This record gives sequence, structure tokens and C-alpha cells, in this order.
Amino acid sequence: MTCIIEIISIGNELLIGQIINTNAQWIAKYISSLGGIVRRINTVRDSVDEISSILRDTLKRNPTFIITTGGLGPTFDDKTLKAIAVALNSLLELNEEALAMVKARYCNYKKNITKIIELTPARLKMATLPRGATPLHNPKGTAPGVIIHIDSSTIIALPGVPGEMKAIFEESVLPMISDSIGNLFVHGRYLKVTGIVESEIAPLIDATMHDNPDVYIKSHPKLRSHLELHFTATSKSKKETENTVEKSIKNISQLIYEHGGTIEEF
Repeated sequence: MTCIIEIISIGNELLIGQIINTNAQWIAKYISSLGGIVRRINTVRDSVDEISSILRDTLKRNPTFIITTGGLGPTFDDKTLKAIAVALNSLLELNEEALAMVKARYCNYKKNITKIIELTPARLKMATLPRGATPLHNPKGTAPGVIIHIDSSTIIALPGVPGEMKAIFEESVLPMISDSIGNLFVHGRYLKVTGIVESEIAPLIDATMHDNPDVYIKSHPKLRSHLELHFTATSKSKKETENTVEKSIKNISQLIYEHGGTIEEF
């Protein structure tokens, strides 16, 4: 069974260009390297209506995992958990396991400062989860990640702070995704192509992929000097995956030479 992932990035700062969406790029690259398929990446504002709407639409497509980033903190614009509850027609409730995680984090903070830290409503907000959800330990911050299973899909909500997101992903999310993907091998190679423009190489890519259906070839124009071709294949056999890529490179290289182009592997 193919592991399909959709990513939802949440935050006004992403949509106004204040912050580059490195979280989505990092997750997509990680998942792709394992053999999973990232089908869509959406970015929405800090709005319960917008987040819940995109979640409902995403659930209709039944991806294996829906990963959200952002909106789990204590401030007014952290609205992801409420939006998940709205999307699922569920309720928010104080989760005792999440509360223990938040308490433990603030108790650790108290060791280093003299000011008394209280579990204010804003802080308790981070432990108030949609009914049926399970918190995920945050090794780098206060707000737990959240996981909730809905029919054949699993929603995983991660913080927007990159360090916290990556820590939770690698500790708690990666094992689940790896188990879903299974033992797959991904092999990729690059070719540098000169002397031929992208419009001329497009039919050569089509022909090569037709003869090698298990490989995906993507062209990347690099100004006007050259093109880069990226070859990717995935299978349960390391040798088979490598052979598939090498065969497709050999095929398209011959076609490129015939059309007056040159290649360089790197």
C-alpha cells in the first residue's frame, strides 16, 4: 500500500512572505527519501475557518497521513487544535497526558529562574486537545505535538518552530511513517545537460519515462546555460532501484546525443 502524505502549513507569516516555509520543504524531502509520496502542500492563514475547511477537503482524499505545522502555542493566533476539533465535529478537552507534559516542561523552567510559573489559561491551552487525540512528547519545547486517527487517515499536528517540529517528527512521527512505507529503497541521480533547451528535451523525457515506467524524471532549467535532470525510482530492491535509474539515464543520454546535446553526471 502506498503511503500518501499531505502537508498543511499554518501561519499568516508564511502567506505575507515574512518567513520562508522551510518546514514543508524539510518534511517533504524527508518523506520522499523514505519512499513516501507527498501529494499536496497547502498553506493557510491563522483562521479556524480556513484550517478546518482545508482539513475537511484533505480528509475527503483519504491520505495516509495529514501533517500540519504551526498553531499549537499559547497565544491567541494559535488556532490549529480548535480548527481540528471543528473539522471533526468534535470537542476540545483538557488532556491529562498533555497537561503532564506541559507541567513537566514548566517545572524544568522553574529550576533555572526564581519567578514562580503558573499554569495560566494560555498555558493550559497547549494541553487542551480534540477529544480522542494523543499528545506527542516535545523534546525541544512546551507545546506537545498531537496525533488523532480518523478512519483510514491520521492527522499529526506539529509546532511551527522548526527545531521543535523536527524533534517531534524524528522521535514520534518518523517511526509511524517508516512502518507505513515499509522497506523501500529510493535512488536518485542528476544529469547536467547542455546544448539543448527544455522544450526540445521534453519529448525525450516522455519517451524515456514511457520505456522506463518506474522512474520519474524532472527537468530543472538553470538560467540559459544548462538543464539539470533529476532521476528518481523507488522499489523494494536496492539493486533493482539503482538499475532502473541507470537504465533510464543510458536511454535518455543516447537521445540527447542524437539531438546535439551533451551530458555530465554529478
